[in-house]
Amino acid sequence: MSKRDYYEVLGIARTCTEVELKTAFRKAAMQFHPDRNPGDHVAEIRFKEVNEAYQILSDGQKRAAYDRYGHAAFEQGGGGFGGGDGFGASMADIFEDLFGDVMGRRGRGAQGRNRGSDLRYNLEITLEEAFAGKTESLKVPTAVTCESCAGSGAKAGSKPKPCPTCHGHGRVRAQQGFFAIERTCPTCQGRGEKIDDPCPACSGAGRVTRERTLSVNIPPGVEDGTRIRLGGEGEAGVRGGPPGDLYIFLSLKPHPIFQRDGADLYCRVPISMVQAALGGDLSIHTIDGGKTSVKVTEGAQTGDSFKLRGKGMPVLNRRDFGDLYIQAMVETPQNLTRRQKELLAEFEKESSNRTQPEASGFFAKMKDFLDNISSS
Repeated sequence: MSKRDYYEVLGIARTCTEVELKTAFRKAAMQFHPDRNPGDHVAEIRFKEVNEAYQILSDGQKRAAYDRYGHAAFEQGGGGFGGGDGFGASMADIFEDLFGDVMGRRGRGAQGRNRGSDLRYNLEITLEEAFAGKTESLKVPTAVTCESCAGSGAKAGSKPKPCPTCHGHGRVRAQQGFFAIERTCPTCQGRGEKIDDPCPACSGAGRVTRERTLSVNIPPGVEDGTRIRLGGEGEAGVRGGPPGDLYIFLSLKPHPIFQRDGADLYCRVPISMVQAALGGDLSIHTIDGGKTSVKVTEGAQTGDSFKLRGKGMPVLNRRDFGDLYIQAMVETPQNLTRRQKELLAEFEKESSNRTQPEASGFFAKMKDFLDNISSS
């Protein structure tokens, strides 16, 4: 039976690059791997063909010889391909190079599972608390190390024993013809030990669920979405493994007066029509509970802004403060008495273009607009 063309086996062109070659091999090896096709004789043959093709084409000299002479270059010992030991060692190197990251993750997985899970705690605080900072006490239900067995999972007076399947390594090796695969031990799940007499308090897990009270320091200046990490305060690891971390995610409650933008605060303040026209001092409360005044200029309009420097929020981990912006909102009087209406009517008669420049300018533009329409 004649051999298939190596390029055809891997489904690549003869001009393919090394990267394309590796990618094609990885895909084909995964597709026909014996673990994924148990009992499939055809897949086993294809898997061997894929390995053989890659071993030749991944070597520059062998690929050049194959491109020139084809399979004849490696017959009669010409290419040294027939050596079983050399091939096995070579394929081990090839798979270590291509799948080392995958095997590495599996290898670390046994220990990684022993580490406790990270926890998340959502905490809502007020804007005042974000300004001043605070120490918050949290009650967190989590898995903690079992005191009865000190996290070993074994009953008091006994100890875990080395796993009889993997002899304490946590990994087992399976031979697939010339190729060896290393996997997590199915008996001990990669822990390398077996418990014959489990702890009754934790059923052999080495940890139990308890509610813990933790204290967290919230620094001044935190913003909505700030994350605080408490290292080692997550779930306890399985059977003495290291604990995970606790992540606290902060959210700020909406404030009835102040709106926040970074370290700056904004506050809309209604002012009377008279105060806007005549100007004067406006008394304002700040986020720290203090009181200050801002000078309203004569003729202020809705939307005018007045800045109070350094009266905003603290900048996180710095000594700087943002600013407080007071936005004027001129309020039209309502529920007027007869006398108030008379006074306003008199005021309107005395008004001129000088006292209402915006209105005068607008209506002048409107008149020009209408004149242009009528003349066209």
